[in-house]
Amino acid sequence: MNFSFVTHAIGRLLQVLGLVMLLSLGIAIIETSPRSIAEAIASPALLGFVIAIALTFFAGTILILRKPSRLVGNGIREGFTIVTFGWIIFAFFSSIPLQIWFNMTDHSPFSLYKLFYHFTNSYFEVMSGFTTTGSTILTDIEALPKSLLFWRSMTHWLGGMGIVTLVLAIFPASGITGYQMFRGEVPGPTAEKLGPNLRQTAKILWGVYALLTLAETILLMFGGMPLFDSVCHAFGTLATGGFSTKNLSIGYYNSAYIDWVITFFMFLAGMNFLLHYQMIFKRNFSLLTKNSEFLFYSKVLGGAIILSTLILWIKGILPADAVGEIFRGYPIPSDQLQTVVSGESSKFDSFFSALRFSSFQVISITTTTGFMTADYDMWPNALRTMLVFLMFVGGCAGSTAGGIKMLRIQVLIKSMIREVRRMVQPKIVQSIKIGKVPVEEKQVANIVGFLLLFIMTYGILVFAMSFFVEDFSTAATAITATLGNIGPGLAGVGPTQSFNWIPLEGKWICTLAMLLGRLELYTVFIAFAPISWKR
Repeated sequence: MNFSFVTHAIGRLLQVLGLVMLLSLGIAIIETSPRSIAEAIASPALLGFVIAIALTFFAGTILILRKPSRLVGNGIREGFTIVTFGWIIFAFFSSIPLQIWFNMTDHSPFSLYKLFYHFTNSYFEVMSGFTTTGSTILTDIEALPKSLLFWRSMTHWLGGMGIVTLVLAIFPASGITGYQMFRGEVPGPTAEKLGPNLRQTAKILWGVYALLTLAETILLMFGGMPLFDSVCHAFGTLATGGFSTKNLSIGYYNSAYIDWVITFFMFLAGMNFLLHYQMIFKRNFSLLTKNSEFLFYSKVLGGAIILSTLILWIKGILPADAVGEIFRGYPIPSDQLQTVVSGESSKFDSFFSALRFSSFQVISITTTTGFMTADYDMWPNALRTMLVFLMFVGGCAGSTAGGIKMLRIQVLIKSMIREVRRMVQPKIVQSIKIGKVPVEEKQVANIVGFLLLFIMTYGILVFAMSFFVEDFSTAATAITATLGNIGPGLAGVGPTQSFNWIPLEGKWICTLAMLLGRLELYTVFIAFAPISWKR
């Protein structure tokens, strides 16, 4: 392991992070407009960003002072270590503004537990942002100042395409290690180059990402959403993150136009960004009818939307007594239960209304965005089961979505079919193809290995979570939601709940699950493997 190379790269990450935080500092200055140093110090948000930026720049500068020694080898260990520890470290520095806000606005007596409690919540929230998970510990989102709300959404946007990818777009790529860093951060089983070098590829990806974000922002403003909210929700949509500026998420606006705009862009965010590049810059729209993964993605979403729309339109949601039996971290008061159920039930009175809300929630869950316009925890059990399945599936490879990914699911299905045929015809020789392209056997083995590792990791994390959360549905879907980078789960961590009530130990388990899910297991395990640290 070339430690000087790793620390130098992480130092650059921190410098870029410090520059990005200046945007939120500017909002904090405009928002508070202090007239003196004393007033600035008294402003938790402004003080938090000043301290965070100063510490981030200082740490980054210290780490890059030592010139890295020449890299020897394939760079896999260094690349994956930079990505893993880079994310862990810049999540810490990014959480400083929230830590200061929570501590300064909490007027209870000082204690070490209070300090650790707020650190845990802050780190959880920021890791949820960077990993585009969208799970939150906030019970009153609208109580936060705009600078912190903007920073929460910005962490989504940075994490969606990847802060390492952003650094590669700004600084010259570091040879083979640059590719390993890119490979370790880009979601999915493939990490294709779109240009002659990594820097060009990173610029293309970020260019497409920024263009789609701008387009959604403008369209949301046409629907009457304020500029600030439009930017924040566009960040959350294209990153498939789900942080909102409102307690009721997108449901706050009660607008069919806004729902359909966000539904459309969530669908785009779940696609491979290579397709966006080909369509926007190459005018190659024929890929939509030829790309096997995109067609599979569209069929899965289309089938789930049709099924949920028909069931909810015909059958409706669960009755009030069944809803009341569902475990919740923040139970619905008995005197309000019928009113809440009636309000949710009215969303599915007509076919087109059912189509609107079903489409939004199915695409939000499948693309792992996690925005909410309806409380799907009140849907019939068959649909709740279907949504949990879709949480595991996720979006396409090369998208900002989490989950296992459509491409891997395709390979696994074809692999199972091939094995069944081999049982009947032992001498048959058949390669697995995605579209018309054969998949190499080592890639098939990698995907099967990933699935086994995913299942094993999921089981261990659910087992650990069960020690701290008694309700099994909550414990299991909390891990599903965080390992899959979805955001909300079911029951105690459902769409109208938060993770605030989860014990500290459970929050750290979920935080680990977020990191493992976003960096897709292999990156983190390789970074922590003892063999990676040997010279």
